[in-house]
Amino acid sequence: MMHSRLLINQTEMPSVGFGTWRLEANSITQSIILDALKAGYRHFDTAAFYQNELSIGRAIRQSDIPRESLYLTSKVPSHIKDPQATLDIFEQTLRDLKTDYVDLYLIHGPAPKSERHESHRYNKGNVDVWQVLEKLYLEGKARAIGVSNFSLNDLDNIRQHASILPMVHQIPFYAGLDQQALCEDAHTHRMIIQAYSPLAKGELVKHPTVIQLATKYQKTPAQILLQYCLALGTVPLPKTQHQARMKENLDVFFDLAEDDLQTLKHIEP
Repeated sequence: MMHSRLLINQTEMPSVGFGTWRLEANSITQSIILDALKAGYRHFDTAAFYQNELSIGRAIRQSDIPRESLYLTSKVPSHIKDPQATLDIFEQTLRDLKTDYVDLYLIHGPAPKSERHESHRYNKGNVDVWQVLEKLYLEGKARAIGVSNFSLNDLDNIRQHASILPMVHQIPFYAGLDQQALCEDAHTHRMIIQAYSPLAKGELVKHPTVIQLATKYQKTPAQILLQYCLALGTVPLPKTQHQARMKENLDVFFDLAEDDLQTLKHIEP
């Protein structure tokens, strides 16, 4: 992909990725990934928790696209806080994706989702898992490492014990969602923000303000929302099963006026 972002360790990440959450492990998912590859996607975001890595791996193998042309992100599940279990599930990810390395490996969350408000109880476990990620990075099995869905306190806990600091933070990010504190933290520590749910699960494409801006710029509502994410320095991870939208979601490199960015920033979802 022509457009990319440079991480602190000088590895490159394509500026738009393809999200795969809720794509199940089946032939339909394999076909969707093949369509995305044909549309031009080279950056795919998955996770062990999604249970679709085998289908993604099969699609990649079927495509014959060289591994070095792809950017694959995966994640260790939020409930795993044991070093050996982390290694085991990482190795399964490699087998399923049919690769000997991932480009980015993340801790999916600081705690199981139902306990995230008490993530401090998992501080030691998160440090233990992070030390495994550091080892994978030093061995070249993960080209970059980071976290997802962490609070500022969760990030501070990692940094206090880390030899290698997180390079990426994947969080929900879209127009109208104030993530200022986490974005400022990322800027201070030179982390890239990956923006999942950049269309607010599809809700914002129907918003009157977004539709008005789409008309103004002769773009689709989704293109307006994805350019907003790009303009604020994040890497959006849109999801779609439709080939036409796949192509549209890559055609998002244009400029929004500053006042329109501010309008989107303060939109009421």
